[in-house]
Amino acid sequence: MAKPEKLAENLYLIDDFDLSLEKRTGTYVLTEEKLTLIETSASPSIPYILEGLSQLHITPEEVEYIIVTHIHLDHAGGTGLLLTHCPNAKVIVHPKGGRHLADPSRLIAGAKAVYGDKFDGLFNPILPVQEDKIITKEHKEELKIGPNCTLKFYHSPGHANHHFSIFHPGLNGMFTGDTAGVSYPQLKENGIEMYLPSTSPNQFDPDKMLESIAMYEKMDIDFIFFGHYGMSSNPKEVYRQIKDWLKIFLHAGRIAVSEGGSLDQQTQAAQDMLEEKIKVYLNGRGIPSDHPVYKILSVDITVCSMGLIDYLQKTN
Repeated sequence: MAKPEKLAENLYLIDDFDLSLEKRTGTYVLTEEKLTLIETSASPSIPYILEGLSQLHITPEEVEYIIVTHIHLDHAGGTGLLLTHCPNAKVIVHPKGGRHLADPSRLIAGAKAVYGDKFDGLFNPILPVQEDKIITKEHKEELKIGPNCTLKFYHSPGHANHHFSIFHPGLNGMFTGDTAGVSYPQLKENGIEMYLPSTSPNQFDPDKMLESIAMYEKMDIDFIFFGHYGMSSNPKEVYRQIKDWLKIFLHAGRIAVSEGGSLDQQTQAAQDMLEEKIKVYLNGRGIPSDHPVYKILSVDITVCSMGLIDYLQKTN
């Protein structure tokens, strides 16, 4: 596995190899007085997190806080399993997410509806989190993890209603989960920054997403730390691309819905349109069709198309 990447003083990133893909989902390690992790990915990623901590000379017993930006399984599905290794840790979650960590049955049912027979290999085991281990944070509440580091939580719906972002004042950076979209670091060696919105079911709301991004803009942050994957020091470009692609995503969804057919047919139509637009976009920038980024893009666009059609069916 890759060595944890140092992003800043007291901040490291472990590659979780979610879906067995490199640079897909990451766990942030804040080596402050109260050692803190942000995001767990799904349970198959826990061995990578433990190995990453070992490489940083950290024992799991030292972890005091595990923060999840939202409770989708690719961000929080491994929380219960990770806690079996981190007996001294508390879990920080959005107020709407806590009960689903304690009883993950609805999360499991929702993910099975999306992933079908692939579910077990991607997510098992999903263990409940003890209620006395769960701490919820309201909008603008804080968490002091070191003498010079107090994190601040900002509710940031759009991708999900149970989503918050975590502001790190010392870095003037925000851990945005999925609200500010997905970054594709696989393209950076080609000199390309690419950021796409994450519109997965079933709480995607473009208006709320734009409001959350406007909140980030108003705060004038210097860094965005993505759930998928890594860091951007160019927030203005992130916001621009997310807004532009969000229009394209919604347009494709509306065309698919207007053409009729079953939900699966509408979803497939939206997916086909978006994959073609992204392929044209990347080919125009010199990225060949066999570039490894397409493996991740295929996963993302499949799920995003489901969310687009789900949203448009609810609002039509």
